[in-house]
Amino acid sequence: MPRPVPGAKSSPANHAPAPGRWCQDPHRATVYLGTYVHWCNMTATGKPGVERVQTGIRIEKRLLKVLKALAEYRDLSLGDLIEGIALHALEGKAPFSAATLAQVRDLRRIYGLELRAADSHRLRERAGRAS
Repeated sequence: MPRPVPGAKSSPANHAPAPGRWCQDPHRATVYLGTYVHWCNMTATGKPGVERVQTGIRIEKRLLKVLKALAEYRDLSLGDLIEGIALHALEGKAPFSAATLAQVRDLRRIYGLELRAADSHRLRERAGRAS
């Protein structure tokens, strides 16, 4: 008999499936941790399942150009690149390797991006621009 998922309320839906089987929901999979089978939000490929939303953000024009060019260079969508940068930053990890940072330096020069991290809290819209 499958064991209940630790911390979950008791119901048949919260019991793990038989060992070696993927559950029917394509957005969830079984993960083996020791002798327990735990639910997690992963796809059958073993990658975390996510729910993305469309958002409109305002971002400095040259910064956007650099990010778009870097995403193209890395063969990623702009959203995937920004997600990766944010997830690394939230864990206090550097998002780029030394080789990628060299590419970023070139892109910053090409697109004239002189802003630095220290400038982030001091940015102001130019006069005549909508906020």
